Amino acid sequence: MSQRVSVVIPTQRRPAGLNVAARSILTQQGVDASRLELVIVDNDQQPSAQAAVAALAAGAPFPVIYVHEPEPGVANARNAALAQATGELIAFLDDDEEAPPGWLAILLATQSNLNADVVFGPVRGRAPADVVRHRDYLETFFSRLGPQAAGLIDHYYGCGNSLLRRAALPDATAPFSALRNHVGGEDDLLFGQMKARGARFAWAADGFVWEDPVPTRLSLAYTIRRAFAYGQGPSAACAAATPPNHLGLVFWMAQGLIQAGVFGLLAAFKWLVRAPDFAFTLDRAARGLGKTFWWGPFKIEFYGRSAA
Repeated sequence: MSQRVSVVIPTQRRPAGLNVAARSILTQQGVDASRLELVIVDNDQQPSAQAAVAALAAGAPFPVIYVHEPEPGVANARNAALAQATGELIAFLDDDEEAPPGWLAILLATQSNLNADVVFGPVRGRAPADVVRHRDYLETFFSRLGPQAAGLIDHYYGCGNSLLRRAALPDATAPFSALRNHVGGEDDLLFGQMKARGARFAWAADGFVWEDPVPTRLSLAYTIRRAFAYGQGPSAACAAATPPNHLGLVFWMAQGLIQAGVFGLLAAFKWLVRAPDFAFTLDRAARGLGKTFWWGPFKIEFYGRSAA
């Protein structure tokens, strides 16, 4: 491991989750600690995580850097971390995730072996034992599945559990668009731009992390709204392209309308008969609806001041 690696954890008022995520980085194995640093960016208006980060830094085997970004927004937080990070490689972990001890070594090996610009790994959702209703759906919703074997892929995933080569970014210190600060999808927009420029994406099948959603997110009220927002991604990306991809936009909106209609009717039937997979079908209908209704009034804020 010759390159310097910065592990970035954005956080906003989640002290328990941050503690789990950060400590899982401090105990990584199979990597050279002299080439590591942990950058924690606090996106609260008050520096509420500063004391906790200082306590973590006191016993850390490598530098732990605290960054306070009071301007709310997920893109602001990620950019603030990159502006302070010194690594040629940037790994992202969310503050509701926990990395097994060999996680970073696996991502680094995959990046090196495949000469990848971005490496993604699986995410395994975990729900507390007391969550029974729609448990399978909720754990699946907060999971990220992919190929069974490591290798190059022709598509991209979200930023949580990823490793980026800084030199491949369109902007080395502020690559995430502020337009996505409160609705999310700043990572999709970035990776879409990188794909258009010929970036190499890879999948590290064994480089998984656990995700422990906060209790307020373990409900259909949250996940179906989030599914609707995820559905907006392809249409919004076409509209944001330079120049706008009008043909692609029409395609995704039409596909979404059909998807919403078919799965909406099927979800209604499954709800009536109390089918156990009702939530999965409702999710697909919501994503279809998002493809069709993707612009301003229909955008849902999940980050910044309105973040849950």
